[in-house]
Amino acid sequence: MEPLLIAEGSRHRGALSDLAFDLVARSSGFSRSLPNGVRVALADLVRSMNCYYSNLIEGHDTHPIDIERALRNDYSQDQRKRDLQVEARAHIEVQRWIDGGGLAGRAAATGSVREVHRRFCELLPDDLRWVEDPETHERLEVGPGELRGRDVKVGTHVAVSPGAIPRFLARFEEVYRSSGRTDGVIGIAAAHHRLLWIHPFLDGNGRVARLISHAMLLDALDTGGIWSVARGLARNVAPYKEHLARCDLPRRSDLDGRGALGEEALADFTRFFLETCIDQVAFMESLVEPDRLRARILMWAEEEVAVGNLAPRAGQVLSAILYRGELPRAEVAGLVGTGDRHARRTVAALSELGIIASDGPRAPLKIAFPATLAPRLMPGLFPERPT
Repeated sequence: MEPLLIAEGSRHRGALSDLAFDLVARSSGFSRSLPNGVRVALADLVRSMNCYYSNLIEGHDTHPIDIERALRNDYSQDQRKRDLQVEARAHIEVQRWIDGGGLAGRAAATGSVREVHRRFCELLPDDLRWVEDPETHERLEVGPGELRGRDVKVGTHVAVSPGAIPRFLARFEEVYRSSGRTDGVIGIAAAHHRLLWIHPFLDGNGRVARLISHAMLLDALDTGGIWSVARGLARNVAPYKEHLARCDLPRRSDLDGRGALGEEALADFTRFFLETCIDQVAFMESLVEPDRLRARILMWAEEEVAVGNLAPRAGQVLSAILYRGELPRAEVAGLVGTGDRHARRTVAALSELGIIASDGPRAPLKIAFPATLAPRLMPGLFPERPT
């Protein structure tokens, strides 16, 4: 499995260090630029987006609107669509646990890798907890958190034998749990491939690897969960899979590092992974640039006022929440220039449309970004749902 990191003396290291520094600066600057209320709302939407794109890479297309419905226990009557909604909800629940600090400081641990798989698979519908052996056509149950007990082949790559998996996971943990800041950021890409290379489970390895990468990025960059590498990987899925396949190949010559696997392929994938991260930070930053986001929200509010869904001056409430991050309910009446009853109706209408939320009936109002409004408020975040 060596090399697990691009060594400091490697000819590839300088360019990768520059990308790592750029990613750290961009991610940190983006997070600091947002009011806390906007940051929390954005993280909720990105969680659904991350789930959508990670599952899409596996060939499971569950639109964020359907994911959002699943979170409200509103499931399709079609069994296949319902199963995919349940799968998406399982992914969301695991990522919410990660975002809440569930893997803080221990994302590379063997126990963490197994726990992510366990939490995900335990929530899956029965039909999605079985896989078919491509050679024997035997139907096999995927045990939540259970390391595989048989040999597997992924493309041309023959994964390590079942008996060797614990040793390889132990080495994985040893290397990736205690890297320094720059090594840590650069190493996230290498860790992503090496975990897939080990292929510890019968199924679910791709989702687990991307969730572990999400947790590592959360630790190394304090991302706040407001951007997702999964979107970039899904939008470049062919080169993503090509890079992974090249990283599976053995070292080509003495000029290709000193490990069993090739250093150049790992460096190329690391470059691709870091550039994808930087691109996604820049994309999200452009979406929530304060003036542009405010303009899109107020234009939407004006249209809702025009068709009678919102009272006049409801946009003033949204503008205040955006500027301040949250708004005490008692201040709504002053903003809309009416009495308390009318102010409560305005809040109720905004809540019904999903554009604001709160932690309780007396708690301050915060902005929200429901998937149904994402095409208007966050254009390009994910494809519009087919009509």
